Amino acid sequence: MKVPLLDLRPQLAQLRSEIVESVTKVIDSTRYIQGPEVEALEKEVAHYSSADFGIGVSSGTDALLVSLMSLGIGQGDRVLTTPYSFFATMGVVLRVGALPVFADIDPVTYNIDPGQIETILKADNEKKIKAIIPVHLYGQCADMGKITAIAARYDVPVIEDAAQAIGAEVPMGDNAADWAKAGSLGIAGCFSFFPSKNLGGIGDGGMVVSRDPVFAEKTRLLRNHGASPKYYHPLVGGNFRLDPIQATVLRIKLKHLESWHKLRMKNALFYNECFQDQGLTGRGVVSIPEAVYRKKAETADAARNYHIYNQYIIRTERRDELRDWLSSKDIGTEIYYPLALHQQECLDNGGDNQRLPNAERAAAETLALPIYPELTEAMQDYVVTSIAQFYQ
Repeated sequence: MKVPLLDLRPQLAQLRSEIVESVTKVIDSTRYIQGPEVEALEKEVAHYSSADFGIGVSSGTDALLVSLMSLGIGQGDRVLTTPYSFFATMGVVLRVGALPVFADIDPVTYNIDPGQIETILKADNEKKIKAIIPVHLYGQCADMGKITAIAARYDVPVIEDAAQAIGAEVPMGDNAADWAKAGSLGIAGCFSFFPSKNLGGIGDGGMVVSRDPVFAEKTRLLRNHGASPKYYHPLVGGNFRLDPIQATVLRIKLKHLESWHKLRMKNALFYNECFQDQGLTGRGVVSIPEAVYRKKAETADAARNYHIYNQYIIRTERRDELRDWLSSKDIGTEIYYPLALHQQECLDNGGDNQRLPNAERAAAETLALPIYPELTEAMQDYVVTSIAQFYQ
């Protein structure tokens, strides 16, 4: 059996005729920059994310970048973030001339540790840290209840890197019904529409959502060279516009997103059962994802997206050997991410001045398995059986 890490063809087959018709309309309209499709998507994603404003941009990376620009962050500033994420989380900080400050991750969720955030902010006597970027990694929100409370105490804005977590929810209090959507809790929420995301386009794309009208208006200007009106530039921005062809495809897919989330969650629970049935977790051989908000979701009035499983991540000390074995069985896997950000060569210190053991261990031991919505139980059983054979 062949099990790819991701197969977009079943999704495309379901939607192809509608996508072709919609893209053709955009082509025939000759409205190739901005326009009604982008504006409609902005409203729909903002509403879906419980935000007031949406600003379509060219990628998830540019969503983060323009958000930092909107806050005026630059030379000499610091941005507090996680060392375990895609490079863009750190890259945008460096691109505006600021420097990243890293707080280690929680070893269970892989998200930034709120306790370490507070420790770092408390020690920031010169108040150089101008923003916090928590990442909702793999589709599970960081502990935003604690993070937003800490940020408020130290008067530091929060930019949510929700590239992997559109539609994910996080409990915000003791009330079982008190949940919030990813992207709605900071001054900005940043989404990516890269094709592999739960809501993926047919190319690059992203969006910033916000509840702050002043921030949203400034971001809207900056994504179009800072122009208002055309040819008049009160700000220096960039060309961060979202393509209307991407917007029209994303509008079609957005209608199906909740059902795709539920299928990924169903697949994750089936994986968990298979790993337990094979006795792999009981022996401590493989660690499977723990959805920390699941129990709270089960007591809520309605089903919640406690984890949307953009990736399903297992952990094992023999990660690299296991990956080679699965490859020999025609099973696709991926390593997110093999080197922590504080260890990247582009940083002057090369990671020599900081040790972040939880992030470093995650980089050495984690492996992503196929989790896309159309995955069958037979395919999942084959994946877990193959892993069990590796450990025999």
